[in-house]
Amino acid sequence: MTGDQPPRPLAVGDVVAVYSEALGAWTASQVTGIDASAKCAAVLELDWSGPEPSAAANLGNVQPLRLTHHSWGGTLSHCNHAWVLPRSFRVIGSLAPLVTEPSYAYASVWGRGEQLARQRHWDSGSREDWNAPYALTCTAQELAAEHTRSTLRAGVKHLTVHGITRLDCARLVADFPDLTRLSLSGNLGTLTSAAALNRLPLLQGLTIRELFGMDASDCLLPRHVPGVEEVWLDGIPADYAAATRKTWRPHVRHGVQLDVRGARKPEWVAANATNPLRDWDGREHIPRTGYRKAAAQYKATRDAFLAEVTGGEHHGNIAEIGRAFGAALNALDSRLHFIETVEREELFDALDFLVDEVQTAAGRDLTAARTALIEGVDSIRDW
Repeated sequence: MTGDQPPRPLAVGDVVAVYSEALGAWTASQVTGIDASAKCAAVLELDWSGPEPSAAANLGNVQPLRLTHHSWGGTLSHCNHAWVLPRSFRVIGSLAPLVTEPSYAYASVWGRGEQLARQRHWDSGSREDWNAPYALTCTAQELAAEHTRSTLRAGVKHLTVHGITRLDCARLVADFPDLTRLSLSGNLGTLTSAAALNRLPLLQGLTIRELFGMDASDCLLPRHVPGVEEVWLDGIPADYAAATRKTWRPHVRHGVQLDVRGARKPEWVAANATNPLRDWDGREHIPRTGYRKAAAQYKATRDAFLAEVTGGEHHGNIAEIGRAFGAALNALDSRLHFIETVEREELFDALDFLVDEVQTAAGRDLTAARTALIEGVDSIRDW
């Protein structure tokens, strides 16, 4: 393997097959392009499913999958993915590329028949959304409810849990022993007994975001979860991140997509517990200077707002606090050019967080103060 070749051998025209839980059968795709500089493969999903094929010729007169469900309007199911061919996919031969135009769409996960299942559901005449019967998405609070554990866990293979404050992985594994994909996210939440995830023998994909409490000994181990082909971690303890990278990096060449970022030391977690802009720290297009100064301006704005509310809540003064915040971010962005649509929304979310925090501390409604603060920002911002 060299740096200009995919970790698993892959070439334009290759047809790859994978078992689809969505279809209860095998499905196939074709590689239509490879971009070595971006380490991406353009992949065209095919309008085919059936028993496991041994060769591309078994597919018959195969056609590209065109999506007409909902508002797709006949668009090809053609997308760029990371060029690591997941280990559950097999190259079964090669055909002349069915399309030659490039794809401008990007997705992290290779398609495993979900779009074909949606299209067939639509073609059957149903206009209701197709929902995978084996997938469950819920909050941590819903997961803890007795009815969720007792009535919904049977048959669940894909589990997504968000809003985690604290979650016991040992209990999760006991409740959902057949998981193939697991996604867990929180807001500086805590995972306990994370090593128990090694007791999910069918696991193929693990995503963890903004959760802590794990250490190096909690790392997934290939000998326990040999089918894993996606490990995505973002906002996790530094030693857990380092152990995961070291353990799984040698398996990339066997078809494991590995993305570990946002490794945080305990000191960072403690310092940023009340910083709603903490996700900017390390974000690819945000310079470190931009993050530090934005976080400092947020803290100054919070302190000024708290002092004003405590001292009498003069809305003219609060509007001026908002204008100062907007002007400071204007100056930062004019030099560093990092505030895009997502960051703009996050800045307003941060101001909402600020007001909510102060409102809780003050013990009274601050709706008018919130309005004055936002109007002050809007009166001057150019981001």
